[in-house]
Amino acid sequence: MLPIRDDQPRYSTPWVNYFLIGLNLVIFFFEFTLDPQSLEILIRQFAVVPSHVALFLSGSQRYSLVAILLPFFTSLFLHGSWMHVIGNMWFLYIFGDNLEDYLGPFKYLVFYLLTGVLAMGTHMVMNLHSTAPALGASGAIAGVLGAYFVLYPRARVLTWFFVFVLWVPAWVILGYWFVLNFLSGTATSLAVQGGRNMGGVAFWAHVGGFISGALLVKVFGERQRRHPYAFQ
Repeated sequence: MLPIRDDQPRYSTPWVNYFLIGLNLVIFFFEFTLDPQSLEILIRQFAVVPSHVALFLSGSQRYSLVAILLPFFTSLFLHGSWMHVIGNMWFLYIFGDNLEDYLGPFKYLVFYLLTGVLAMGTHMVMNLHSTAPALGASGAIAGVLGAYFVLYPRARVLTWFFVFVLWVPAWVILGYWFVLNFLSGTATSLAVQGGRNMGGVAFWAHVGGFISGALLVKVFGERQRRHPYAFQ
């Protein structure tokens, strides 16, 4: 199921959401200009590598505290392919505007970064000895989806489903997305325990981000003043 747009009105221009989309695209274009060796160095330095965190926690002096903590933020703005960045920005464009409208620009930015960090933390805990770098905005975007699921479960989302285009309640499409990622994460963990080396999608980051967003959105709370006119 591919969401196309939703019918939830908003009351202000989502400038922070646009900024996040633009920043992710600009950074990906920069990645695209790098040669393979330079790109590998960039990713190894600014993406989250769980095994590095495990070494740090074990008392190793190989990595500093800054080198361990900084990637939890910088990894949220790195992507591995055109499809990776386009898919993430598409979901952020559709669902992020209403959340920014609800929280307000500053709280929305803090919420986005915090849920992204918690998502990466979930991935790290579930894959503590993995040497594969984890990168991408999908953990933070999962936080946005979790918040949207709580705030606007009955909003309709225009969805492309095989050859059909139809309106689907948000709770259906987002609930399906969460369950799919949870089952995929569980299957990946079982495969790793069985001795297979699994890479690819960081499903547990999606699960952690979604749950974090669903729990934190009411803690952040609605902004005090919202304009009484709709901006489409």
